Amino acid sequence: MARKGQRTFIVGVGCTAFIKPRGLRSTEEMGLEAATKALLDAGITYDEVQTAFVGFCYGDSTAGQRALYQLGMTGIPITNVNNNCSTGSTALYNANCLVKAGLVDCALALGFERMARGSLTTHFPDRESPMKVFNEASFELEDALNAGKNHGPGAPRMFANGAQEYFEKYGANIKHLAQIASKNHKHSVNNPYSQFRDGWSVEQVLAAPMINKQLTKFMCSPTSDGAACCIVVSEDFVHKHGLENQAIEIVAQALTTDEAVTFESKSPMEVVGYSMTKNAGDQVFAEAGLHGREGRDQVGVIELHDCFAANELLTYDALGLCEPGQAHKLVERGDNTYGGKYVVNPSGGLEAKGHPLGATGIGMHFYITMQLRQWAGPMQAPGLFDGPDKRGKYGLVHNIGLGGAVVCSLLRRPEFFTPGGEDGRKRLGYNHAHECRPITHADLEKVQSRNNSPYILQRAKL
Repeated sequence: MARKGQRTFIVGVGCTAFIKPRGLRSTEEMGLEAATKALLDAGITYDEVQTAFVGFCYGDSTAGQRALYQLGMTGIPITNVNNNCSTGSTALYNANCLVKAGLVDCALALGFERMARGSLTTHFPDRESPMKVFNEASFELEDALNAGKNHGPGAPRMFANGAQEYFEKYGANIKHLAQIASKNHKHSVNNPYSQFRDGWSVEQVLAAPMINKQLTKFMCSPTSDGAACCIVVSEDFVHKHGLENQAIEIVAQALTTDEAVTFESKSPMEVVGYSMTKNAGDQVFAEAGLHGREGRDQVGVIELHDCFAANELLTYDALGLCEPGQAHKLVERGDNTYGGKYVVNPSGGLEAKGHPLGATGIGMHFYITMQLRQWAGPMQAPGLFDGPDKRGKYGLVHNIGLGGAVVCSLLRRPEFFTPGGEDGRKRLGYNHAHECRPITHADLEKVQSRNNSPYILQRAKL
């Protein structure tokens, strides 16, 4: 059933490069860059922002305020959000809900992360991790799999076990995972924000060091530092500010968490969120009035959560992008890349672009927004606007965090979309959809609030 509320639109987006976690940039520095770019893109100042949600997993309590205070100290509600790998999209979900409910007309969602090298670990060794029960559930089920006991770090091991169950049920294999990973790495060559731009072949992916029985190193997303920002507004705000030439509608959005099936089904696929993803996908398609196979056919471009190639395989099936059990056939047909039915992860996905947890989901919305604006340059998915309906096809975002939460969004160009005139590219001075530049003091001065603190600003790093 569709949720009631006013229409909502993304009018400003910004992103930093996603880089190796070497402590080279602070979260407030990266957050300032992404938010400044988003405000410039929208052509507004921080004074217009009525509320903000800031996502991060590894940082102290009010890191969101520390980043945004550089843009102004206006007294607005700022809420810090942590929802594992779906943190960024959860921040955006909350911002969107407030606008949809008519409580505000302009909300900002910011996500950033400064991560440690290597596999994810707890930062609270004095207490049991919430993920412990998920690890145990997955590892206990390995004895029932043909591959037997697995090994390696917890997160890739759980997703690998999910893939192994899919292999045994439907006939997929490790080569399909290599094809997915290679596709993503080849896409990333065209993305200047991407952490890796090596374009690994299927053979190179398969030859990389094994992380566990099903995944090689090049099938896994790296830890990363980075930030991204989206500005969500009402339709009245769009028209008041003349943003018809770049507003992209959030047609439907859902946030789901685990149900009992996660553990009670005794399925490794369920432990890594198969039904949680399916439920979120079903909700957004139903809310948009898109049903069955014909509904999925209205999607043209997708950013989905390929933390590991294993999860991308499972997600094709869970989102209904193929017939049940046919995800590997979709891969074989090339229906996940340019020239196929969908272009999946044109950015390079998490495997190549990087995965700074708090920024990841908002970054996905950055890329889909740019696709639907047709600004994506060498990353642009073809054919999104072929046919008589100038709104074109939908863009789909899928962002999952184990423990757990899934956010799915369906985005589309609105019927009033009118290209031409000054837009975000003019205001930034370049097309930030496919060109990555730092911000300047002049950029910050254009968007900062009148109510700012020189004491804070003198500490700002650009």
